Amino acid sequence: MLRATHFVLVPACLSLFLGGCATELPLAERIARATPAVTVVARGETVPVGSANQDAADDPAIWRNPARPEASLIIGTDKKAGLYTYDLDGKIRDFYDAGRVNNVDLRAKILVNGTPRILVAASDRNDLTQAKIALFTLDPETAKLAPLGTVPAGTGEAYGMCLGHSEGRLYAFMVLKDGTIHQIALNVAGTAPSGELVRTLKLATQSEGCVVDEQTQRLYVAEEDVGLWRFDARPTGSTSPTKIAAADGKNIVADAEGVALAEGPEGGRYILVSSQGDNAYTIFRASDEAYVGRFRIAAGTFGATEETDGIDLIVGDFGPAYPGGLFIAQDGIQAGGAQNFKLIAWDDIVQAVGLPK
Repeated sequence: MLRATHFVLVPACLSLFLGGCATELPLAERIARATPAVTVVARGETVPVGSANQDAADDPAIWRNPARPEASLIIGTDKKAGLYTYDLDGKIRDFYDAGRVNNVDLRAKILVNGTPRILVAASDRNDLTQAKIALFTLDPETAKLAPLGTVPAGTGEAYGMCLGHSEGRLYAFMVLKDGTIHQIALNVAGTAPSGELVRTLKLATQSEGCVVDEQTQRLYVAEEDVGLWRFDARPTGSTSPTKIAAADGKNIVADAEGVALAEGPEGGRYILVSSQGDNAYTIFRASDEAYVGRFRIAAGTFGATEETDGIDLIVGDFGPAYPGGLFIAQDGIQAGGAQNFKLIAWDDIVQAVGLPK
């Protein structure tokens, strides 16, 4: 979430001392100082979340229907109220009153009580002192969520959350607001879900967005005022982080927010980060974590995106409107006062940035 103007110099801004913190500068100056970005336009948008005139919509997760790509679904959080299910036309298919849930992720073909299901997990902050993971199954035909229960995820405020397989097990990475990251082994094979805390990772300050690259067993986490970090995602791996990119006002302008992974064909794999401070999105190549480009979502048939929190991306066929993949970004400023999510064709981003096809 983009915070109000600072009145004191915080440690995260010391590297920018001569120019001031990026988030203290006017937006036009932040954009002028940042690395240039190309523009794309959205091909669709969702109905706004129900919490109007609030910072409410936060994070999306995409389920791709392999049999009928045009019937794929989107889960989006209203962090004041619960979880929405949308179709690719942006229409609301379902709403589940889960209360204060912040980030969301999902995995298909998970054995839930003996049956392969689509498992949806959200960071539950209904109790700001005790983090939990709220678990659901998604019915692909009715688009309805059914609750499985919650799993404890440590003392502190639940914030970011992502899922990932490692060494034959499914893990949830719960990012607490203070930068603590708990790796929780999930067990949904029985009648009630359970979790086991297997290890704890740590970043120094407020962090949220994360994604797991299951191919390389890397966990990427955005520390909002500092930048993008990489951890070993394996439960027995090193707990020391490696900085991939700084939020220095150039490639990433604080806050660094949502993180997503593009898993394309022929090695076309990328890490995307929401550069919230200048309303842009930054792309790094997954193989060597090198910077490759930036883009913004400009106004077209649908509005531009601003102050984006969560993002998600799935490469693959989603039907005629999104034949090469679907990128979704939360839109923090929406006409009418209620936030929503914008839908962008991955093909449009690839062409605009000039990524190899």
